Amino acid sequence: GSFAVIRRQSLQGDAISHAALPGIALAFLLGGREPGWLIFGAGVAGWVAMLFVGGIVRRSRVPFDAALGGVLAVFFGLGLVLMTWMQRHVRSAAGNPLDRYLFGQVANMRDSDLHTILAFGLAALAVLAVLWKEMKLLSFDPDFAATMGFPIRRLDLVLTTMIVAAVVIGLQAVGVVLMTALLIAPAAAARQWTDRLGRLVVLAGVLDR
Repeated sequence: GSFAVIRRQSLQGDAISHAALPGIALAFLLGGREPGWLIFGAGVAGWVAMLFVGGIVRRSRVPFDAALGGVLAVFFGLGLVLMTWMQRHVRSAAGNPLDRYLFGQVANMRDSDLHTILAFGLAALAVLAVLWKEMKLLSFDPDFAATMGFPIRRLDLVLTTMIVAAVVIGLQAVGVVLMTALLIAPAAAARQWTDRLGRLVVLAGVLDR
């Protein structure tokens, strides 16, 4: 969330959270019943959505925010169609509360859900710790990073993947609707108290709790 705010791409979290819905539905249709598989499907869908956004921006005159809005609408609509069809035609879907990924049901989360969230969260933190300097340079001055020989496109994909991971692990708790607020609001609030990225990330994490 902090990186999205710094890069002025706050809408990215909203697009990813809504784009994750068809991934959850497809993962369920392919036999995934455990939270890990459903979150994995959500992550793949969110990542693919961001690839679509990047492709649209590079190959057309459509600006980044407009591309995000279009991809968000298409993926979210597809997700709702799949969810509705599954509830009517797939017996196992009727007894599985997939709507918790849409609206969130933190009270019904199990230990296995928490273990999955912890695993994805620790993985994202480990990547951030290893690539901290690169991510910091990418966020503030990507042109300078390119002149220094850093693989900007790869680093951008890694950062996008981390944002996707941060979004999908929170869907089960707060749902698609509130996930953007959970991702962006703490970072935006923390930005009012500090102008250093390290402090911003820590403070945003504290406020997120």
